[in-house]
Amino acid sequence: MKLISRRTARGSRAAAAALAVAAVLATAGSATAATANIPGSKAPAVPLRVATYNIHAGAGQDNVFDLDRTADAIRDLNADVIGLQEVDVHWSSRSDFIDEAEALAEKLDMEVFFAPIYDNAPATEGGDRAQYGTAVLSRYPVIKAENHEITRLSTQVPNPVPAPAPGFAEVTVNVKGSHVHVYSTHLDYRANPSVRSAQVADTLKVLAEDSGPKVLVGDFNATANAPELAPLFKEMKDADPNGGGTYPAVNPTKRIDFVTVSPDVTVVDAQEAATDASDHRPVVADLELHQRGA
Repeated sequence: MKLISRRTARGSRAAAAALAVAAVLATAGSATAATANIPGSKAPAVPLRVATYNIHAGAGQDNVFDLDRTADAIRDLNADVIGLQEVDVHWSSRSDFIDEAEALAEKLDMEVFFAPIYDNAPATEGGDRAQYGTAVLSRYPVIKAENHEITRLSTQVPNPVPAPAPGFAEVTVNVKGSHVHVYSTHLDYRANPSVRSAQVADTLKVLAEDSGPKVLVGDFNATANAPELAPLFKEMKDADPNGGGTYPAVNPTKRIDFVTVSPDVTVVDAQEAATDASDHRPVVADLELHQRGA
């Protein structure tokens, strides 16, 4: 604000008024600075790079298990937060009974939250439980994490019926003082869209419980124009609406892996990454956060 002096007898009163205005502005500035730390308040934009990657349990497009190759592909994304799908934790011989979530976190020097869909008894007495699900890796502190249930059609029992089951991962991440909810999901793969439709409805209920910026990533097993995804895209923005295919990883024919964001998050750039370290390609997006979540 520029103050213009007046060459009149009222100059002293004008100066006093100017000092009063300056004091008010200083007070307002202090209040603004104070409220910047209140959840939900406006704050300077904070950059965040996120990604989604179905890692195919550590096997590449060639079906060869190589978790180092998986880690290299994730590292090349240079993402701050990555949602993973098809993660094995002591699951079976296909992934050498490795705890992939912890192994990747260690290789990449990141925090991890694993959300099992299936949690089976150990193959041998005293062994580790066999688990399979989704996960989130983060360079930033994870201040809260939850494994939500959504409708699923189990692959582990004969004659399954749709029923609530876990495996929908949510973490709240502290990104330089800005709190953002990040969710990693894996929707049903079957041609019949009924289970995916139920999963979308369940997902929206979970998202509605949270305030502030939200990022939902995952393997949706459907293309963006699928009718069952329409309710989701009314609430969340597709970060890469003109993106290329993500499946299969070599010569992809469809885009079924997504980064989506709430309307209060700005998408700066997004693209799929060409790699055959899985049977899917990852998608990475550069975002800007403008609020703190709650």
